[in-house]
Amino acid sequence: MKKIDSIEQFNQLAEGEDPFFMVKHSLTCPISQEAFQEYETFANETSVPCYYLAVQEARSLSNHIAEHFHIKHESPQAILFTKGNVGWHASHWKITQKSLTAALEEIN
Repeated sequence: MKKIDSIEQFNQLAEGEDPFFMVKHSLTCPISQEAFQEYETFANETSVPCYYLAVQEARSLSNHIAEHFHIKHESPQAILFTKGNVGWHASHWKITQKSLTAALEEIN
């Protein structure tokens, strides 16, 4: 799992990796921390690339993703990108190992 901080880094991923997960993570929210733990466990068990951004540190990137892909910003928020588009996304308590695995199975 790798941290992404810039729009440039993200755009390189979006052009190259397929599929990949991204989580928008708040450093101060307890709900976000629980979702991040679920995501981290999932990331350690999957071969699909998993990335994250800390919303407080990468606000412009978070906004870019929301605007470019027309998905309302939420935090925490998990997004599965495939073929240059959003294949699935969920927020808050809906981010679980089970939901992440199911999302991946849906696109395969």
